[in-house]
Amino acid sequence: MQGRVLIIAGSDSGGGAGIQADIKTVTALDGFAMTAITALTAQNTLGVEGIAEVAPEFVVKQIDMVLSDIGADAIKIGMLHRKEVVDAVAAYFDETEDLPPVVLDPVMIAKGGANLIAAEAGEAIKNRLIGPHTYLLTPNIPEAEQLTGMTIRSRQDMEKAGRRLLDLGPVAVLMKGGHAEGETVTDLLISPQGVETFSHPRIDSKHTHGTGCTLSSAIATGLAQGLSAAAAVDRAIRYVEIAIRQAPGYGAGHGPMDHGHPVMPFN
Repeated sequence: MQGRVLIIAGSDSGGGAGIQADIKTVTALDGFAMTAITALTAQNTLGVEGIAEVAPEFVVKQIDMVLSDIGADAIKIGMLHRKEVVDAVAAYFDETEDLPPVVLDPVMIAKGGANLIAAEAGEAIKNRLIGPHTYLLTPNIPEAEQLTGMTIRSRQDMEKAGRRLLDLGPVAVLMKGGHAEGETVTDLLISPQGVETFSHPRIDSKHTHGTGCTLSSAIATGLAQGLSAAAAVDRAIRYVEIAIRQAPGYGAGHGPMDHGHPVMPFN
């Protein structure tokens, strides 16, 4: 087991996304997963039926208990849900020296279309987390549109939006192309050093619940294990591809992937 990853995110009762997917991903890639839960959701493959909030001070208490004892080699941030939680996490980070690389997945909309974040929380993420504390930002196209105010229809638009997000202060931005049209999915890793392209065939499957959570946690695990950003992204994309192809087919809606595919059966 190598690489300690602290996950700050919401819980998915259906097990396909959120904290549940994050823990499975980190474990499958031989890392050690720790958590600070920001909200509870009542959901399944058909949608989100309710969200229960966790007090901001308790979110921070979870983070502090982990970092003050076990420590972390990378931090992954997912669903923060509301401004008070964003502000509390950012304030804690402001006072913390030697933070490990932070992978921020700006979770805003669930696969079924439910809004997972209050409007003012999105602005707080831009102003309080993306610039000061983010190593890698991993938006999909709808999230990038919300963060930049742009309409994204092409690879050129993706690169332009990524550079606009890079101007906010993160070390790098991974623009995910899964929402674009076409038989090939293209993701762009954008940094001040240039643009690296990752292209892979689109998989025709409805069982893609939790792809964003899974990808960002897989990247955070790679960073925690000493991989470069590009190598961590490449391995994470391959992990997600296989997880989609081997999805178990559970549920009537957007089903979960097979997070455990790298794990050898225990005999």
